[in-house]
Amino acid sequence: MKLKPLGDHVIIEPMAQEEKTKFGIVLPQTVDKEKSQEGVVIAAGPGKLGSDGKRLLMSVKKGDRVLFAKYSPQEIKIKDKEYLI
Repeated sequence: MKLKPLGDHVIIEPMAQEEKTKFGIVLPQTVDKEKSQEGVVIAAGPGKLGSDGKRLLMSVKKGDRVLFAKYSPQEIKIKDKEYLI
């Protein structure tokens, strides 16, 4: 299935969570881990229309590695794979 966001929306595939800290401490599976706030852009919309009717180009493209706000993305699941909008 090909995902095609509209306007200034992007589809992000979250990156896998780290299994150990940057200091080398291994995190057991029993530790409550926060969701990743980093991911890769899978698809980007064409950009939104400005008040003058011209399209404002997106600053990200497919393949870009991005950070996103902790509670802002909307989660979707397609074929057992999680994506964020």
